[in-house]
Amino acid sequence: MRSRHILLTLSAVALLAFTCPGFGAESAEDLIRKGDVFYNRLQPAEALKFYLPAEKLEPSNATLLVHIARQYRHLMSDATKTDEKLRLGNTALNYAQRAVALAPNDPETQLALAISYGKVLPLLSSKEQFAGSQRIKSAADKVIALDAKNDLAWQILGRWYLNLADVGTVKRALAGIAYGKLPPAKYEDAVRCFEKAIALNPNRLMHYIELGRTYAQMGKADEARRFIAKGLAMPDTEKDDPETKARGRQLLAKLR
Repeated sequence: MRSRHILLTLSAVALLAFTCPGFGAESAEDLIRKGDVFYNRLQPAEALKFYLPAEKLEPSNATLLVHIARQYRHLMSDATKTDEKLRLGNTALNYAQRAVALAPNDPETQLALAISYGKVLPLLSSKEQFAGSQRIKSAADKVIALDAKNDLAWQILGRWYLNLADVGTVKRALAGIAYGKLPPAKYEDAVRCFEKAIALNPNRLMHYIELGRTYAQMGKADEARRFIAKGLAMPDTEKDDPETKARGRQLLAKLR
């Protein structure tokens, strides 16, 4: 009887290990679901506490790798030291590259790659920036080819055109000598992309502020003020929205 009682007790403990929260190993699905709660709250450090253990269980889960890359980009935005920003940005880029290798025809993996390169780019050397810029364009084009309704891809492409259009004739010539000929880009190309992004998703304030910034570079102050003001009036929903608004306010002050 005693042996039977011990057996029943051990069976109950084993059952608890599989059914009670925090008792025994959690599945990747459970960990991802818990991480998603903090993902939606824009709390990257907390999300990674669940995503990273889930990655050990499912290292080939491309969607999970995309989510992890985003958390490291968010941590990068919060970092204050350049070396820490670069470390976090490169970590995000590594996860995005792994995701693309696993699922190259998934627009979300290509989008993660483009965004991650974009975050790291300002911290790189001029030569690395040239190479990274080409990779951003390539990834954004792939996203649009796979999902033409992805507003973030159009946003990235718009920024790419805007940044290249901002390069003056002398700098463009010097860059061409050092790294190869820069592709042509016009402000009108950036306007077209930002307008497309707005049409697809009118609820992202970054689309309006970037369009306003483009019009400012074109010397169209009235249009610039109108679109920047529109973006500033919208509520923050993205991690980078406060920073985007700060740039918008600075530019708006110069236009007045």
